[in-house]
Amino acid sequence: MTRAILAAFAATAAALAGYVWLSAGEAAGPGIDIRQPVRFVGRTAVFEATVDSPDGRLTALDAFIEQDGPHPLFALDDAGGTETRQESETSLRLVRRFDRESHPELRAGPATVVVRATRPVLFGLREASSEAAVEVEVRLDPPRLAPLSRFHYVNHGGAEFIVYRVSPADAESGVEVGDRFYPGYDAAGVGNAGGAAGVALEGEDGLRVAFFALAHDQDLGTPMRLYARDPAGNESRAPFDHRVFDREFRRSRIPVGERFLRRVVPRIAARAPDLADEDVTEASDLAELLDVYLFINGELRRRNSAAVAALAAETGPRWRWEGPFRQLANSQVESGFADHRTYFHAGEEVDQQVHLGFDLASTANAPIRAANAGRVIFADYLGIFGNCVVIDHGMGLQSLYAHLSSIDAATGDDVGRDDVIGRSGQTGLAGGDHLHFAMLLHGQPVTPVEWWDENWIEDRILRKLREASTAPGSAGRP
Repeated sequence: MTRAILAAFAATAAALAGYVWLSAGEAAGPGIDIRQPVRFVGRTAVFEATVDSPDGRLTALDAFIEQDGPHPLFALDDAGGTETRQESETSLRLVRRFDRESHPELRAGPATVVVRATRPVLFGLREASSEAAVEVEVRLDPPRLAPLSRFHYVNHGGAEFIVYRVSPADAESGVEVGDRFYPGYDAAGVGNAGGAAGVALEGEDGLRVAFFALAHDQDLGTPMRLYARDPAGNESRAPFDHRVFDREFRRSRIPVGERFLRRVVPRIAARAPDLADEDVTEASDLAELLDVYLFINGELRRRNSAAVAALAAETGPRWRWEGPFRQLANSQVESGFADHRTYFHAGEEVDQQVHLGFDLASTANAPIRAANAGRVIFADYLGIFGNCVVIDHGMGLQSLYAHLSSIDAATGDDVGRDDVIGRSGQTGLAGGDHLHFAMLLHGQPVTPVEWWDENWIEDRILRKLREASTAPGSAGRP
């Protein structure tokens, strides 16, 4: 009886041990997450992965890029140039930058990034392993850029236009002007640009167009060049011919009187979140009104202008306008673009600002018409601009209409040139009934005068498109 019990116990123990042994063999290996690279490896690349082991222990860990054999990125016994960081008690993070110097054997083409990890189970008597892999494309050559258009003449505070080719076609590209970037767009988005007969740029792989500007606050010697960055992170830059012309911006003295302060400041303060706790009325102390005005004319102006600049993200990839932009009919120019204003109160200087648009006056409550075709991307009250409408004309070009007494358009509306979008007024920081009109390129104000000029549009834009469409190798060549 005793022998039978012992035999049964031994058999049970053996079965249990076998079950534990087999179960240990089926235990999950460490969790592996390859975060970088995702799709591409360039001349310089980053490998990043996390490995999570339930008990925090690993017996083996290695990473490599497979292309005609394995090329090491990390090994547990030889970290090399890899940074290791303990993210938690169980998780390890690996980060390494690698390039053609560290991995000269890599070539352009497909490759696989592999991470393998092993952890101990069953008190170290067995091991559980796992593997993760990501298919990537190795790109070692920087993008190629070639300007196609000629004669780029840039007025200080003005805009210009360039036609160029980039390869590979999936590279992000555009024009760098100092520290400011103006994206390029697929030339297919031009269509029959501006009604220019003979312009047909459809089907041109890698053919791009871009508007760019030399801002009023940039030096005349600011470098301008084409820029491209492919999805693998490879970058290139290329010069293009250009000339810059100086423009003298006007300086003016603006009196800030008591009547103006009592009329304008309380209305803006009532709708400014930062001034909600201020008890500002037309009967407020004059010194307090002046202090609030200086906040409005400075800080609130900066914030409102930043909100307008952010609308550049709403631009469309297709050209929506045609012909010269229209100036407000029968209007008189009260102030011009980039005028430097010095503000005086009671004979003393109190502030300085730059006026980045045109103030146009005709008659009170004059109908305000869209200067050209586009899509309304803003139609609301906006601080110093008062009731304001912004129209997107595509490819980063936008027009702004401010100080309106009423708005007759809504965000999302498609409008044609001369469609009524509101009425002139004196909302916001306006001293009298007028239209503040501005043109913007990717949020950067530029002089509207050029866009009102049919000859400028023909010479600086349409001519270049026609030349590109008939150039050798162009799909648009007759």
